[in-house]
Formats: sequence, C-alpha cells, structure tokens
Amino acid sequence: MLYGGTEANQKLVLGHPSGLFVLFFTEMWERFSFYGMRVLLVNFLTMAVVKSEAIPFPGWGWSAENAGALFGTYAGLLYLTPILGGIVADKITGYRWAVVIGALIMTLGHVSMAFETETSLYVGLALLVIGTGFFKPNMTSIVSEIYEKVPQKKDGAYTIFYMGVNAGAFFGMMLCGYLAETQGWAYGFGLAGIFMLLGTLQFWLAKPLFGSIGEVPLRSSEKKIALNEDGQQNVFTFVDKILIAITASAGLLFLLNDPISKIGQINILPEKLTIFSDTLPGSLQIIIIALLLFLVLIVSRIIRYQRVVRDRMLSLIIFAFFTVFFWAAFEQGATSLVIFARDFTNRTLVGNSALIFKIANTFLTVVPLFILTWVLIKLWKQSRSVIESSNFVLALSFAGLWAIAGWMIYQDFSKETAEITVSWFSILNSFFIIAFASYFSKWWESKYNPSSAYKYAFGLILLGVGFGFLAFGSISIPQGAKTASISMFWLIAAYFFHTLGELCLSPVGLSQVSKLVPARMIGFMFGMWYLAIAIGNKLAGSLGGMIESVTSEYDMTTFFLIFTIVPIGAGVLVGLLNPLLKKLMHGIR
Repeated sequence: MLYGGTEANQKLVLGHPSGLFVLFFTEMWERFSFYGMRVLLVNFLTMAVVKSEAIPFPGWGWSAENAGALFGTYAGLLYLTPILGGIVADKITGYRWAVVIGALIMTLGHVSMAFETETSLYVGLALLVIGTGFFKPNMTSIVSEIYEKVPQKKDGAYTIFYMGVNAGAFFGMMLCGYLAETQGWAYGFGLAGIFMLLGTLQFWLAKPLFGSIGEVPLRSSEKKIALNEDGQQNVFTFVDKILIAITASAGLLFLLNDPISKIGQINILPEKLTIFSDTLPGSLQIIIIALLLFLVLIVSRIIRYQRVVRDRMLSLIIFAFFTVFFWAAFEQGATSLVIFARDFTNRTLVGNSALIFKIANTFLTVVPLFILTWVLIKLWKQSRSVIESSNFVLALSFAGLWAIAGWMIYQDFSKETAEITVSWFSILNSFFIIAFASYFSKWWESKYNPSSAYKYAFGLILLGVGFGFLAFGSISIPQGAKTASISMFWLIAAYFFHTLGELCLSPVGLSQVSKLVPARMIGFMFGMWYLAIAIGNKLAGSLGGMIESVTSEYDMTTFFLIFTIVPIGAGVLVGLLNPLLKKLMHGIR
C-alpha cells in the first residue's frame, strides 16, 4: 500500500488518503474550540461588572494587567506541555490515544469555563493546558506516519492540514464570539466544548482507516547520531540534567507566580533577593538567573559538537532569539488589540455601510462553509462503508455549524444597524492566511525564494508596519481616554500586515529545527524552540496588560509605537545578520 493505514485509507479525496481529511476535521474542531475560547478570555475578564444597555453581559472587571498576566501564563504553558505530551505518546500511549486523551481533557476544560466562576475558570485553563500537551504534538505525528512511504507528498498534506487549523480558528472566533457577546459568555465557552467533544468522537470512530498508525512507536536503533569533537555520542551529562531540572522548575514557578501574585496577592517566589533588591523583584531575578543557566546548558552542549554542527545550532539560537520579539508583539491580538477593538474602535455601522458589511460578512461566512461541506461530502462518498458512524458525527457537527451561522446572519439582517462584535476582528488573521498562504508558498518555491534571515526580517518589519497603522490611527485619542471611536480601517490594516508577517516568519522556525539540528538534539532543540515561543507569549500577555498604564501616563499612540519600533528594529538587525547566518548554516536554506 502506498499510504499508511488500512486498505480503506487508500481511497483518495482531492488526491490524498481519506485519513488525512479525518485529521483535517479533527484539527479543525480542536482549533474551533481553542480559538473560540481564546478570543473571549481577555474580553470577558476585563469587561465591566455592571450591567447596562451598552454592556448586556458583564464580565469580571479585571485590570488589563491582571488579565494579561493570566493570559500570558496560559499561552506560555501551551507551548511547554506539548514537550511532555510528545514524550508520553512516544513511550506509553501512542499518538492516537494521546490525541483522544488530550481532546477529552480539553472538552472538560471548556465545560468548566462555562460555569463562569473563578475556581472553574482556573480549573478550565489548567485542563486546556494539559489537554493541549497531549493533543498538539501528536496530530502532526499521525500525518507524518500516513506519508512515511511518500515523503514527497508531505508538503501538500501539511498544507491541507493547516488549512483545517485556520478554518477552525476562523469559525471558532466568529461563532463563539458572536454567541458570547449577544447571548452570554457561557454560550460562547460552552459552544467551544461541544465542538471539541464532537471532534473527538469523529476522530475515535474513524479508527478503521488508520490501522496500526498512531500506535506506540517502535524503537529504532539505526538513528543517525551526531558526534562530538572526539567522535563520541554527545550524551546528556549529570550536570546537563541538573541544569534542565533547575531551569524548568524556575520557569514553571515564574509562570505560575506572575498571575497568582497579581490576582491573589500570593507569592510562591521570594519578593526580594539580597542582590538588586531595590531595582528588580525577586521573581524576575530568579527567571533571569534561570535563563542564564539555560544559556550555559545550551552553550556547553553546542561546544562539544563538531564545527559544522556547532555553527548550525548557533544559528538556530539566533533565530530563536528573534522569535521571542515576533510573538511578543504578534500575540497582542489576544490581549491589547481585543481591548482596543472593544473600547476604542467604532463598531456600529449605519445605512449603506451597515448593508455592505452584512453582505460581506455573509459571503465571508457562507463561502468557506460551502467549501468545507463539499470536502465533507467527498470524504463521505469514499469512506461511508468503513467509518459511517464517524461521518455521521461529522455531518451532525456541520448541521450545527450551518444552523448557528444561519441564525447569526438572520439576526444581523433583522437589525437596521450593524453591530460588529469585538471577536469579529480576530477572524481577519485566519481569513488573510487562507487568502494569501498559497501566494507565499509559490514565492518560497520560486527562484526568488529569500534566505531564512530575510524571511525573518520581512516578518518582523511587516508586523511593525501593522502596529504603525494603529499608532497613526490612534493620534486623535487623548491621553488617559477610556473610550474612543476611531475607524475600524486601522485595525483591519494592522491585522492584514500582521498576517503577512506571520506568513513570512512562522513556517520557517520548525523546519529550521529539523534541518539544522543533529538527531540526538532534535527533541531538546524543539523544546528550546517552543520555549522561545512560550517566552514570547508570556511577554505578550505582560506587555498587553500595560495598555492601561501606558495610555494613562502617555497615550495610545505611544503604546503602539513600542510595538512598531521594536519589531522593525529587530527585523533590520536580523536582515543585517544574513551573511553571518548563511555562513553558520553551512549550505542549509
């Protein structure tokens, strides 16, 4: 058989095995629930607690600082638990069981959040973090196993798979956000859980397609191991393991301490240390020391390798450093940009503007739904005799999706004005990815394909340009203003350039890890890469939480100028480092 799995999996849908589209829809429902909840979190936490005509469904009235601290810790942990989840799947459960376990845990997390109590919120977020650890790394591993005999088709498979990611994010943010803001927060959180559960059932009932795929992997004794300068295997020493334990523990404690100390006034780390006690909090000093120890660990391992391997790993560390800057700014989309869309953007349209928006939003909703339904019908035709129950659950899910989308469109047209929800702006990122991803893919495959350093430079600069639009559009907002009503054009333009930046930079990172890192270090360096993204997400939450303090002391333009200047400066710097990075990469593009 050409593809992994059973004989039934050899039946093709759009030129790929049926099992790929089961994974496509599973990932789509998981991303639906994840982004559906994510777009609500900061909005819910910071929404005023007093009900009024303008605020029919109050939130908890948290400060942006506290909400940002909680979101940053949550987002940071989401990129660390997959390291452990991948290990558990590899050694104990296998990929398929890990996906099911993770999905069920996440379902419970969404259900918990729907109760809207402080305890249920924290329990829900904890369950989502744990569940994501099981789910996230193992879906892509199953895709890889299906295409083990035809690696040349993997690029196309992953392109389709990641379209599922963006389709789920698009509809999750649109529909969960709409329900939460028009019917109540519990409806938005609850809808995310319902589709997570349906996605889990759909995946589990499709077992007959996959056969032995996703079972506990067999150990291979033939992996190519990179050697150190003495020609010996570069094993982890006792000191290495101690450093890993210390830095991991310190990082976890710091992530937990930040929101706990701000929200609950409870410190699990010392508030002060004897050194620099007047200038730096104790928790910040501890994480700085931990990062320095981690740097010592990385350097001590790199210098043991032969020169070419050493240089390539050094180039990866440089890329990881700039990755932090990108995600710290890009993930403002879940923190400060949500607050900006809610409190400072004109979201009420009247007359012809309202009608144009309603028509455009209808097309934006219905056309992708038609395309996804068409794919579902094709999958059903090829697999109905094998996974009928799975396809039934999938059809039921789509019936619910159509019903909610149709109801949303009906509600919009029944009003004279167009009241745009806060969450609507967040769908623009997924929409622009779907619209422009193929053009970037063609660019990377052409003779004009830029180097990795230039892709990073383009990504960071475009990200900064997006914030530049917001900085310029916010000029009319006075210092200390709590509300304003500027044109939505500036926010749409920002999301457009942010997405172009993401398309330049985001696909580069993980592929560089697999190309530049020796076999024995791949797991460790993937962990380091996810650590860089986790740091970026944590910084995003902390910096986004500063929107109130910065705008009260300066103004909104100053706040966005920070995110304009820093990414553009970082982009120019990584571009200037291109000759050095090309030399360190020794021919790897």
